[in-house]
Amino acid sequence: MLRSLYTASTGMRAQDLNVSVIANNLANVNTAGFKRSRADFEDLLYQNLKLMGTLSNSGNQIPTGIQLGLGVKPAAIQKIFLQGDFAQTQNPLDIAIEGKGFFQILQPNGNSAYTRAGTFKLDNLGRIVTSEGQLMQPTITIPNNAINVSIEPTGTVSITQPGTTVPAIVGTIQTATFQNEAGLQSVGNNLFLQTGASGPPIIGTPGLQDRGTLAQGFLELSNVSVVEEMVNLITAQRAYEINSRTVQTADEMLQITSNLKR
Repeated sequence: MLRSLYTASTGMRAQDLNVSVIANNLANVNTAGFKRSRADFEDLLYQNLKLMGTLSNSGNQIPTGIQLGLGVKPAAIQKIFLQGDFAQTQNPLDIAIEGKGFFQILQPNGNSAYTRAGTFKLDNLGRIVTSEGQLMQPTITIPNNAINVSIEPTGTVSITQPGTTVPAIVGTIQTATFQNEAGLQSVGNNLFLQTGASGPPIIGTPGLQDRGTLAQGFLELSNVSVVEEMVNLITAQRAYEINSRTVQTADEMLQITSNLKR
């Protein structure tokens, strides 16, 4: 009975974590470029009361044995990098990546970060930056007299200036891919950092070497499915209730045992 109390408590802790992951997904349902997370679990150690393959008293081999599980533990919280839906904004600095890849962002500490959120803007020097004012890498500057900004699917950024009809190229957007996207570290502000698990960034031109192309005037929306998350939330709630009921039942059995009289 004491064993069942501890086992059920691991289930309750696991579902509490699961609900927290689901809540974060639902909170970011309208966050551009957001990738939903999924909690993965694995069973804990087993207590071997009788080993399989051993011989019984009659000399026969025991086929299955007796193994008693001791609960569950979190194994991972994994980012699911499925493509989100696109929304047309007609804003020339809204950019979506259609396929694999990340925009490169220069952090204040000089390190690079990576994002799928293409909600870019211009700072007071005309440089393309994120909503937090962090520079896109490589740095691209738009002159203040630019009439039109055009971004090709391959990342070429060109402008049209007064007195000329010939576009002038001012830079090229390059994207980064990773061997293991799920190994990237989320740090908030729609940014990811390279880790040893993700591998180093592979920088290149959009549309080449299995990289996605760019779509100007579009945003990639969150890949969270509200219906799916609500179903997961209900399932997690029921699992939490069942585990709490196990705790209650074990407690009642202990109470019966403690009330036994000679």
